[in-house]
Amino acid sequence: MFGQLTREQIEEVLTKQLVGRIGCHADNITYVVPTSYAYHDNTIYCHTYEGMKLNMMKQNPQVCFEVDVLENLSDWKSVIAWGKFEEITKEADRKDALQILLNRSLPFITSKTMQFGDDWPFTASTTENINGVLFKIQLKNKTGRYEMGDAVRNERH
Repeated sequence: MFGQLTREQIEEVLTKQLVGRIGCHADNITYVVPTSYAYHDNTIYCHTYEGMKLNMMKQNPQVCFEVDVLENLSDWKSVIAWGKFEEITKEADRKDALQILLNRSLPFITSKTMQFGDDWPFTASTTENINGVLFKIQLKNKTGRYEMGDAVRNERH
């Protein structure tokens, strides 16, 4: 069975997942790239380093964001959202964004790119020692779909 996710289900998917994909477009190039994120108050928060994704979003801040929950090929959920990229540069806003990212429930083992500094998971009193760029995507529109196969549906009911 295919269907549309409710507003509450969309919020749950965005809140519980840790990795999504940003779709951006500039200079006649479309680029889709995975990124770790945190979702809070209708906003996607990310930490990244200088590169193609950041350059493209600065040129064209209108982006698409996609997240999946894949149990198997007949049991999945997918959320697609559209919004506007904004680099976070003010110290107070950077601290808030960093705290939102640190408040995620992370797996025990993480990569160096998920760690914001040498003292990770502990934070300094300022964000000056945090390398890279913090940014947010303020979401404007969201949609979601799901599939639940007969075997899964019977198992859950």
